[in-house]
Amino acid sequence: MNTLSYKTVSANKKTVNKQWVVVDAEGEILGRLSTKIAMMIRGKHKPEFTPNVDCGDNVIVINADKVKLTGNKFSDKTYVSYTGYPGGQRFISPKELMAKHPTRVIEKAVRGMLPKNRLGRALYGNLHVYAGAEHPHAGQNPKAV
Repeated sequence: MNTLSYKTVSANKKTVNKQWVVVDAEGEILGRLSTKIAMMIRGKHKPEFTPNVDCGDNVIVINADKVKLTGNKFSDKTYVSYTGYPGGQRFISPKELMAKHPTRVIEKAVRGMLPKNRLGRALYGNLHVYAGAEHPHAGQNPKAV
């Protein structure tokens, strides 16, 4: 009997196959797009997925300023942050955030879908979001999704 046929193969940092992927956010709904991006960053779409290893792809998101939110979320939803000082709780809507930093809406949505540990913080470094259609990662020959 072939002993390799029933062995579980776990990926590690040396054996993982990472790729570069471009995602166009123009006209996409924020939540549905973010779940797909988080899944690609985590590596859950690959058959050799290992939960404790960074086996996902590097994702480049372009046209982040053209993403959509359904319903009244564009004006009613609030992002909460805290400065660390008494009375330092701050609230901002996606409408205001898109005007100041259009990339942060996608960054916040994807970051909330990643694990809340040191692996999640490392995976977040594989996300690259740009407001326009241009990106500086042409040297990596990314595939369009």
